[in-house]
Order: sequence, then structure tokens, then C-alpha cells
Amino acid sequence: MGGSDAEAMVGYLVKRVQQSLRRRCDAALRPTGLSMAQYAALRALADHPDASASELARLCFVTRQSFQDLLSGLRSAGLVGEGDARSAGRARPLALTAAGRRRLATAHTAVAGVEASMLSGLSANAKRQLAQALTACAVNLEED
Repeated sequence: MGGSDAEAMVGYLVKRVQQSLRRRCDAALRPTGLSMAQYAALRALADHPDASASELARLCFVTRQSFQDLLSGLRSAGLVGEGDARSAGRARPLALTAAGRRRLATAHTAVAGVEASMLSGLSANAKRQLAQALTACAVNLEED
């Protein structure tokens, strides 16, 4: 089976990697009871505890409404609750619960294992160069 020129294009390859990564992460996360979207929401909340819901939605690559739906499920599962910090306006701060922190730690180990598998065989320098190149591509596309 021969490949087309389109299949050698960087954009196609990025999408191929993204699809495979998502599929493998979903499988690795299944025992934790989290989806990739839920993991991303917990990770974003842990990494950016003072961020607004809009900022967290952007970090998770979803709309604010989709993020609110995710949060609703995470709250119901007891993984996210009200934070202690004061906030300005009507926004209520969010925080991971103890159960949320434990579930995130387990899920992060699963996702890190998939990433390690994806990067196996690459040198530390190649990994660094890949991260720099992908960051540059993202910045180029995000500029107005």
C-alpha cells in the first residue's frame, strides 16, 4: 500500500499522531473512570488553580459551555468542589477534592505512560527539538 503525497504532509502526520495518541490515552484512562476530556479538565485545574472557567476551557480546547458540562460531571463524581480562594464578581473558585487529586495522579501516570511509549526511541535532544518545533507551529497558527 503506497502512501500519497498528502500522507507525508506535516499537518496530516500531526493529525495522525493526535488521533493515535487520543485513542491510546482513552484506553489507558478507562480503568481510572476518566475520559481524556475529564483528565484534561482536572489537569488544567490542578495546574492553574486561579484560572477562570473561560481560561480553563481554552486550556482544554473546549467551549466554555462544554467545560461547564465537564465540571458538572466532575462535581457529581466528587472530584471537583468549591475552592477556598476569594474571587471577584460572580465566579466561584474551583478546586480539586482529595479524591480528585488521587484520581488525577493515577490518570496522569497512565497518560505519561502513553507519552513515553509514543516517544520511545527518540533521544532527549530529539524530544526537545520536537517540542520546540510543535510549539513554534502552534504559535504560528495562533497569531492573528
